[in-house]
Amino acid sequence: MKENIAVLFGGRSDEYGVSLQSASAVLAHMPKSRFNALPVGITREGEWFFYTGGIEKIARDEWRADGQNCTPCLLSPDRARPGLMLADGRRLAVRAAFPVLHGKNGEDGTVQGLIELSGTPLVGCGTLASALCMDKFRAHAIAREAGFATPRDARAASPSEAREALKRIGLPAFVKPVRGGSSFGVTCVRSESEIGEAVARAFEHDAEVIVEARVEGRELGCAVMGEKELFAGAVDEIELKGDVFDFHEKYTLQTARIHCPARIPDETAGRAREMAKGLYRALGCRGFARVDLFLTSDGRLLFNEVNTIPGFTAHSRFPQMMHAAGLPFGELIERLIEQAL
Repeated sequence: MKENIAVLFGGRSDEYGVSLQSASAVLAHMPKSRFNALPVGITREGEWFFYTGGIEKIARDEWRADGQNCTPCLLSPDRARPGLMLADGRRLAVRAAFPVLHGKNGEDGTVQGLIELSGTPLVGCGTLASALCMDKFRAHAIAREAGFATPRDARAASPSEAREALKRIGLPAFVKPVRGGSSFGVTCVRSESEIGEAVARAFEHDAEVIVEARVEGRELGCAVMGEKELFAGAVDEIELKGDVFDFHEKYTLQTARIHCPARIPDETAGRAREMAKGLYRALGCRGFARVDLFLTSDGRLLFNEVNTIPGFTAHSRFPQMMHAAGLPFGELIERLIEQAL
């Protein structure tokens, strides 16, 4: 018997469109001989639908318009009546849930809490790790407590606090939403004239912002998967022309480039993999996550952030790092589901 795997996509986030691309790739590469995918689409307004149409319509954001293939549904939190509850009266058994959701209301512990409450095996990080890693300031605090270096930073809950933090940290510095993804609302402030606009942009995306000293050096990433025994992929490197690897560059690479493996010595790559695994454990991650680091010109590694549901197209950074380490995309999807089961 094939096992039913609920794949959640869409969601009430700025990264809704990215989720559609990631979920389309996951659904296309999930081994059909072992698993039966149950696509669950969440609209920007927060409506849940069991979707039975073509995968290509998800990628084009046409899935909701396919009304005959969309049935309102919910994931039951009732362990006596678990599974996917459909408005037409059907109840579908769910062996595991795979949230392919990016950003708020999907990657921040909210959906993970519902899945764990239902008793359904979860592909990826749990509620606590998802919430902690989404919060850049608190993730930094835990990382420092565990002995890992981070950039100097400060949290601000108002524009005036953000301006004071920028004075303490000094320029250049980044202003970011504390809880956000795909670099929405992120600005590198180099002069006092840029402060007002940068602070306002960050507060458009969250009620708190983090002010973070700019690190001169390279940006590295490392894919990690597992729970007790961890497996780290190849280390990659972002080559930037500007200061911010923003949403546009992440998904077009017009001027930025991704080098996988990174253009660093093997010894440095080994240190980066070990640091990534240490941070993964310190923040309570399981399943999979991408750990982002800075490499300074004098060889120091600093923690940047953890992305608990990174981009998941076949060409995204996490799958590419795993592929470079000998784990092709289809096999990666299968391994991640097996871990949850």
